[in-house]
Amino acid sequence: MNILKKVFVMVMMSVIGSVAQAQAPANFILTVDGFADGADIPVRFSQAAEGAAPGGGTSPALSWINVPAGTQSFVVNMEDLDFAPNRGTKTQVHWVVWNIPGDATGLTEGQPAGDQLPNGASQVSATGRVYRGPGAPATRPKHHYMFEVYALDTVINVTATDDPIATRDAVLAAMEGHVLAKSVYMGRFHRPQ
Repeated sequence: MNILKKVFVMVMMSVIGSVAQAQAPANFILTVDGFADGADIPVRFSQAAEGAAPGGGTSPALSWINVPAGTQSFVVNMEDLDFAPNRGTKTQVHWVVWNIPGDATGLTEGQPAGDQLPNGASQVSATGRVYRGPGAPATRPKHHYMFEVYALDTVINVTATDDPIATRDAVLAAMEGHVLAKSVYMGRFHRPQ
């Protein structure tokens, strides 16, 4: 009889585990086209790319899957984790894009400069209203550039200012209490020798 009980308990645990797995939502996942997570960022996405404007570059394509139910908008934040502007504790603002429509599945490569992107989202960087590619000097170790995407249950009311750090802080503050999911992707870069 003890053997039957043990078998019954094992079968029930297996069934409960399978039901729990079937009900668990899939992970929200960000992918950046052109390089693997944790790998080197290609020069074409950097300030060192041929024809790139000072502080510019071509934005890579970003895509995300497994969007949580109830998502109303997305925020993308790209920052250089190894650079502290103004001798402070904050990181360099390479690209903040907010109010990306909730039905979007990413951003295409080469987003244009301007206050608003074609999808209606707002953007800012240390260069202005444009993507700022990686630009770490060749004489230093590679910097770590983090891409984050947040799924929000709201659209936030933030207007860009001429201070990209203050604007990013305002975007992050407006997101508090509204983040349904977050995903991160990392790349490394320094200019070619």
